Amino acid sequence: MEAATSSRILPQINFNQNSTLLRSEAKLISACLNSSQNSISNSKRNLVARGLSMSPLVQEGFVGRTFCSAGVCTYPAGAIESHSDIAEERIGVILLNLGGPDTLHDVQPFLFNLFADPDIIRLPRLFGFLQRPLAQLISVLRAPKSKEGYAAIGGGSPLRKITDEQASAIKMALQAKEVPANVYVAMRYWHPFTEEAVHQIKRDRITKLVVLPLYPQYSISTTGSSIRVLRDMFMNDAYLSRVPVAIIQSWYQREGYIKSMSDLIEKELQTFPKPEEAMIFFSAHGVPVSYVENAGDPYKDQMEDCIFLIMQELKSRGIFNDHTLAYQSRVGPVQWLKPYTDEVLIELGKQGVKSLLAVPVSFVSEHIETLEEIDMEYRELALESGVVHWGRVPALNCTSSFITDMADAVIEALPSAMAISTPNATTEEAENDLLGYGIKLAFGSILAFILLLFPRVISAFKNYIV
Repeated sequence: MEAATSSRILPQINFNQNSTLLRSEAKLISACLNSSQNSISNSKRNLVARGLSMSPLVQEGFVGRTFCSAGVCTYPAGAIESHSDIAEERIGVILLNLGGPDTLHDVQPFLFNLFADPDIIRLPRLFGFLQRPLAQLISVLRAPKSKEGYAAIGGGSPLRKITDEQASAIKMALQAKEVPANVYVAMRYWHPFTEEAVHQIKRDRITKLVVLPLYPQYSISTTGSSIRVLRDMFMNDAYLSRVPVAIIQSWYQREGYIKSMSDLIEKELQTFPKPEEAMIFFSAHGVPVSYVENAGDPYKDQMEDCIFLIMQELKSRGIFNDHTLAYQSRVGPVQWLKPYTDEVLIELGKQGVKSLLAVPVSFVSEHIETLEEIDMEYRELALESGVVHWGRVPALNCTSSFITDMADAVIEALPSAMAISTPNATTEEAENDLLGYGIKLAFGSILAFILLLFPRVISAFKNYIV
């Protein structure tokens, strides 16, 4: 068995923690990065992606490992389960993704679900009751602009279709490795919701589950948010709390992923008149700076490490193109990770860059941020800024090497699955929660009603967030 000699195994997240998954989990993963990369000096790390160019890090033995909440975890060869053990289990794999509106009619409710997530808009605990009224207001204001974007790519997001195809491909890859498994799709903000996937898992009587986020790098706002929802559901269900679960939190450093990305970049470079002159432009989804600085989100560090590993692989193939990293998709008045993609494109034009290959490094599936934001908005901006030759690396989608690597990651994670214990909530606590929820809901509804009655307030708020 191919996986029997591997050491890239992840232990599970301990769902039975007293602290919340958000800040504590991010700090644990950040600590994991620090402990596993003590050979990387802080001065060299700080050179990565600070502007329009990047300098290499010194990293040893980094490719192929997978991070978990306790550090870089390895298992001896004998720890991998045998095929006979696997055959006795009903194995499930749940793919976590963002989700997207299927039609233009779905855009506003999709945006509501997005902004109602406390991991997306992080309000102080005291004002948590405003989350849903605020989400309603923002979604109504942003829906018209978002509808234009989805209309430009065909009237809806292709994310569900592509993720379903990835699920089928991973299931087939596991079957080819003699590991039969059911693969489920769990979208965070649109159908099929996480709740729908979990309901099907219960119906299928799954006895062991691997959670595989389709986000290469961990962030509180993506993987962290989806895991929080799963955690709450599992801890409050008698059946699910007994199902052994292993969670793959990040996999950007896996050799299969790095090689798959490098293959796509190498292929697209050949479409340029002078491939060696094209700058490789990595564009990653941004997050607010406060997530990194205040909540311990490891996303920025993992993204920079990911770019380093891809460039190291390309250099091993004789590709030494210049490259840079920037962050896209910022919204609202808060500061997001810099440099911003649009600003960097303008600056590159001023510097005389004529050939640019865009690489959407946060995404493994085509969706609005690749098809509309990069292919349309950023392409137009780049050409206006002086870039002559523009190209874009496609998302991995169902690339065979990528699918095979995801199947390997699942197999390697299986031995680490552990059951979840269910906390006991007292009747008094439950009653207090219901009373508090009722008060907050009433107050929030009144506030939302007042806001929606005053056009001047809405207009001012719209100018503030758009």
